[in-house]
Amino acid sequence: MFRGVALLNLDNKGRLAVPSKFRDALSARCSGHLVITADSDRCLLVYPQPDWEPIEQKLMALSSFNAQIRELQRRLVGYAEDVVLDATGRILVPPALRRFAQLEKAVMLVGQGNKFELWNKDNWDGRMDQGGGFGEGGLPPELEGFSL
Repeated sequence: MFRGVALLNLDNKGRLAVPSKFRDALSARCSGHLVITADSDRCLLVYPQPDWEPIEQKLMALSSFNAQIRELQRRLVGYAEDVVLDATGRILVPPALRRFAQLEKAVMLVGQGNKFELWNKDNWDGRMDQGGGFGEGGLPPELEGFSL
């Protein structure tokens, strides 16, 4: 279970040091084998490979005759890249994905249960300043009655 937010820096080669608190779990879950892909929010999704594979299979089983499904397949599967934690706990974020998510130096790694989101720090800060992203429509019906 990945949770928490970490401010990190990409090095000059586009490598990211995964926080030590996640390394053991990633080693146990997937031997450090991860998949990074693009998300429609202009961030990246980082999955342990075993968690990504069923998602990819479901996506590719959908009909490519539907234009919206085809776009989703292009984004999620087309951008998907296999990466491996190196001996020092770093991953190389591929250049195309860095460009897509506008990642430069300062990035936010956000735990989301079975995956991470990787954000440009300024984009993340702007998103958080928006007040939750629920807009004028309010909470979705699934959250009615939800309590913290």
